Amino acid sequence: MAAADRTPVKEGVRIALLCVCWYTVSSGGNVVNKIILNGFPYPVTVSLFHIFSIVIFLPPLLRAWGVPKTEVPGRYYRWYIIPLAFGKYFASVSAHFSIWKVPVSYAHTVKATMPIWVVLLSRIIMKEKQTTKVYMSLVPIIGGVLLATVTELSFDMSGLISALAATLCFSLQNIFSKKVLRDTRIHHLRLLNTLGFNAVMFMLPTWILVDLSSFLVDGDVAAMSNWTGTLLLLLVSGFCNFAQNVIAFSVLNLVSPLSYAVANATKRIMVISISLLMLRNPVNSSNVMGMMTAIVGVFLYNKAKYDANQEAKKKLLPVSTQDMGVFDHIGGDKPQPNGSVPFTQGSDALYGRSNVLTDHFQYSRQAYTLNYGANQYVV
Repeated sequence: MAAADRTPVKEGVRIALLCVCWYTVSSGGNVVNKIILNGFPYPVTVSLFHIFSIVIFLPPLLRAWGVPKTEVPGRYYRWYIIPLAFGKYFASVSAHFSIWKVPVSYAHTVKATMPIWVVLLSRIIMKEKQTTKVYMSLVPIIGGVLLATVTELSFDMSGLISALAATLCFSLQNIFSKKVLRDTRIHHLRLLNTLGFNAVMFMLPTWILVDLSSFLVDGDVAAMSNWTGTLLLLLVSGFCNFAQNVIAFSVLNLVSPLSYAVANATKRIMVISISLLMLRNPVNSSNVMGMMTAIVGVFLYNKAKYDANQEAKKKLLPVSTQDMGVFDHIGGDKPQPNGSVPFTQGSDALYGRSNVLTDHFQYSRQAYTLNYGANQYVV
């Protein structure tokens, strides 16, 4: 059934169910990761299962949904795809190392600093300036993370550094994947699949040198009393990571960027709350206040970015016959074989499309027509 044929009530229920699934797999995945790493301290192995989950589960889904293939130029492989794949590998290992060393709640609070890195790196790399509201929204993020850090009862410096390193890598991925998506017009799930396959090239040698050698020399796996249970948890962790990526993409294609930002901030609150409830790591009121302040700052940042994009959109609205000609030119593109209509390079700016940050990948709200044909699925 096409999205236009659904009633508002059915659409609302569908979005609500997807959000519940999103919060469940995200919270459950983080709790499972912590349980695994508490008894099986090998973050590279956990990261390996996450990368393999993309490589194994995503290609059949791309075929089922009819996501078009896009040829990426060779220079993009050298200058963007390979570095992005390395960033995905390094960010995944760093993120799991931080979860091993510090509580899940604190690791996610540190990850709330991503807007700070994005603003800073965008200014340095892309020469992109932000509005005053965007800069002001960073203040509660900084204050909240600092408060959570100084009051964290299970603080570990290596855990903080690895969490910051992972967040920095995710921020760089967001900036450069946005450029690849804009320049090549590749579908974001197709790009995620490409990055997953290339990240395996970095992940496997690291796993062999770090974890496999430890297994063979120290005999850690043989000494484990419940290695089958650990293997099952690793599979669950990998599937949760894959499902979280796909559900986040589905939600984004059903709601506005601002609604997605609210849902994403709520998801982070749920992850922190459920991890505190289930893992019972010690916290105090000041620590919780710092976490919540940082999350509120993330929401304010997304709201400020949304408002800035809306202002840019108003400035680019057609005001003359010549301006309308630009829109006619955009709409006059020839349909592709799959029935969708490509957009020119300038269409994102004209329509004021925004990009929303997630924990694992940059999902760009592009104008891909999901209902390609009778044999296609609507996400």
